[in-house]
Amino acid sequence: MQIDLIAVESRRRDPWAAILWVVSLAAISVFFCVLADIVWRGAGQISWSFIVEAPRNAGRAGGIGSIVVSTVLILLVCLATALPLAVGAALFLVEVVSPVHPVSRFVRVSLDTLAAVPSVVFGLFGNAFFCVVLGLGFSILSGGLTLACMILPLLIRTTESSIRSVPQRYRYAAAALGFTKGRTMVRVILPLASPGILVGTLLGLGRAIAETVVLVFTSGYVDRMPSSLLDSGRSLSIHIFDLSMNVPGGEPAAYGTAVMLVCVLLVINGVVLCLAKLWKSRTGLNVATAA
Repeated sequence: MQIDLIAVESRRRDPWAAILWVVSLAAISVFFCVLADIVWRGAGQISWSFIVEAPRNAGRAGGIGSIVVSTVLILLVCLATALPLAVGAALFLVEVVSPVHPVSRFVRVSLDTLAAVPSVVFGLFGNAFFCVVLGLGFSILSGGLTLACMILPLLIRTTESSIRSVPQRYRYAAAALGFTKGRTMVRVILPLASPGILVGTLLGLGRAIAETVVLVFTSGYVDRMPSSLLDSGRSLSIHIFDLSMNVPGGEPAAYGTAVMLVCVLLVINGVVLCLAKLWKSRTGLNVATAA
């Protein structure tokens, strides 16, 4: 009788499983259609000269060498600013204050609110504060600092989850050996949580590298090779937007740049999936051992 009831219940769930399969396949189909269109139109543009040469004729000719350098510099400024803040805030939320403490609750609510703010608002804030108030102007530094503000909630949340997943027995062992709380954080907690922190960092990097609106208001449009962080610099996403919208005849170079950007994003997401799987397996092993 029980087996019959399970079979009936299974048949009832079959239509929903079929619907979920259809929805999933539709989403995958859309992804592959977009990917195929980009590769079909832009793969022929990819070459070593396209990667290393500077743009010429408003981007119609030449390559994306200066664009790549500007993008890398913007991302380095972003990560160098956001990562220490994220690690410090996460350690504070996990190791210093209680989850029910009013300060902890206020920080979490602020992070959730900040994560929901549209990117155009971050762009306007970055333009008003970094470009005007601090006098940095349209520069790589302004763009990187604004992106750091945008990805900070994501980094703090993922870092907090990574630190919280470290089994409590390691903290007890460090205390038994006479470690101070600060030394335990640096020598024990952070090394064990580093795979999860790296996953969050790569996720934030993937979001930042594809951002356009924020950098339009902060880093600018200039496509020449930057000589310092105070120079204006054009990212890959802005280069695609400018070639496709403002430059007649720039579509081939725009598609070539899009292929490069999509390849970078696929590599980042692939590394994230591998690291997340490794981190999950190690965390599960540690928890099982602690139990």
